[in-house]
Amino acid sequence: MIRDEDIIRIEEPKLSLAERLYLPQILGGLWVTLRHVFKRKITVQYPEQRRSMYRDNYRGVHRLNKDAQGRVKCVACFMCETACPAHCIHIVGAESPWPDREKYPVRFDIDELRCIYCGMCEEACPVDAIELTPLHDMVGQSRAEMVFDKEKLLGVFDQTRDLKPPKNPRIVGYAIDNPDYQLGEGPGRVPLTPPLSPKSRGQGSGGRGQSESVPAPDPRALPPGKESR
Repeated sequence: MIRDEDIIRIEEPKLSLAERLYLPQILGGLWVTLRHVFKRKITVQYPEQRRSMYRDNYRGVHRLNKDAQGRVKCVACFMCETACPAHCIHIVGAESPWPDREKYPVRFDIDELRCIYCGMCEEACPVDAIELTPLHDMVGQSRAEMVFDKEKLLGVFDQTRDLKPPKNPRIVGYAIDNPDYQLGEGPGRVPLTPPLSPKSRGQGSGGRGQSESVPAPDPRALPPGKESR
């Protein structure tokens, strides 16, 4: 049941006569227009001259990043394809020939004409394999030429490597930049079983204290609203 103190009441503000006639908004818009009329005009002779762009956050042509060994970073997790609202990404995964990942993409296609360049694929990627670059002047004679495959996306990386250096963050659980990374048991390897957290049972009968390691509960397996204690 909702308490009275949790209810937020929103009342409609009272507008003056000028506000009801939209006079402040009209005058504000005219002032912005007049302010730009008397400014010095700058004409860029494109494509000979180009304006400087914000390269870090500009969303242009996609690229597939490579790791330090020149391999594609993508692990074929399909998170970018799932998050894409335009459904312009198509991935075919296969078993990886390298021991540091389970899968890799044998096919990676992006329809650059269908893409809306929202950046959701870049945000969803857990290993920063796909990025949007500052390149925007792409042309094609047909629609098929605007479907970038894996080789073309890797070529965009080679073209924009110096223009926008890859971030190369430290990825916990993948470590694709670490050639010594392997799944399994042993030193320097990521365990396949969940970690064990020690939990003391306290004093039992006879005054004996016993400590036992039990598996830590997976928070994803708990019902909503429940937390492990």
